[in-house]
Amino acid sequence: MKEFTYERATSAQEAAAKAQRIEGAKFIAGGTNLLDLMKLEIETPDHLIDVNGLGLDMIETTPEGGLRIGALVRNTSLAADLRVRRDYAVLSRALLAGASGQLRNKATTAGNLLQRTRCPYFYDTNQPCNKRSPGAGCAAIDGVSRQLGIIGVSEACIATHPSDMAVAMRVLDAEVETVDPAGQARKIPVADFHRLPGDSPHIETSLYSGELITAVTLPPPVSGNHIYRKVRDRASYAFALVSVAAILQRDGTGRVAVGGVAHKPWRVEEAEAELPKGAKPFAAGLLADAKPTQDNAFKLPLVERTVAAAINEARQ
Repeated sequence: MKEFTYERATSAQEAAAKAQRIEGAKFIAGGTNLLDLMKLEIETPDHLIDVNGLGLDMIETTPEGGLRIGALVRNTSLAADLRVRRDYAVLSRALLAGASGQLRNKATTAGNLLQRTRCPYFYDTNQPCNKRSPGAGCAAIDGVSRQLGIIGVSEACIATHPSDMAVAMRVLDAEVETVDPAGQARKIPVADFHRLPGDSPHIETSLYSGELITAVTLPPPVSGNHIYRKVRDRASYAFALVSVAAILQRDGTGRVAVGGVAHKPWRVEEAEAELPKGAKPFAAGLLADAKPTQDNAFKLPLVERTVAAAINEARQ
């Protein structure tokens, strides 16, 4: 691990201003992803700004009847909150499907959204990777791509976003609240928060320089059966080959977001009109522009079957 300096921020604006002003600075909270990357020297920040003391660890009811989740709320606390379990069960289930209990005790809401891809070529510093070193090329495209993306991919990157929580946030139409170095706040729909790779896969979110996530806001609860299904290679502590976050009525209408297939949680609202007809017509619209590799083409029928299982569970 390379040498770095460290400080504790005393306000969100101060943290954002220092992150913009100090070249090579990074925020740190739980550190469950960043520290791993620092040990491998994939991330080499010169300065760490600890944001744990900013008081962003509360879950509050909003005037509109939704929930405001502080950026530093730990995954365990969020999954266990009675309001989340009762009104946003898809989120609680997605959180419990991710990582291990020890990691959930440390991982934060903001950090979960910001975690980097788990593409094996991103982690192997002997292999070219445009996310790790822009312009170096993508070893995954001609390599082993079984776990990687099938839609929204580009010639520069076929990685997938690893978060379970983000898939649930997408089906719930959450908003990400931030503060910039000037102290200005803004709200970013979670649908616009993560970027597709295009020709610049190293730019993963729509955050500006120094901008700090302060909270994630959920709208008022959506009625229906909340379901999260995750298909993976082993029963625990594994990333999704395909995951489905769904809020469905007994007649099959509803909303669905899919993980494990793209650079961001994948949802196509127009395709949801096909849900009452069954999983196959819905999946056809959801994955209309898919470009799988030979290794991961199995994900196309796997999405259809996982959505079908979710629909059947909702009807029961």
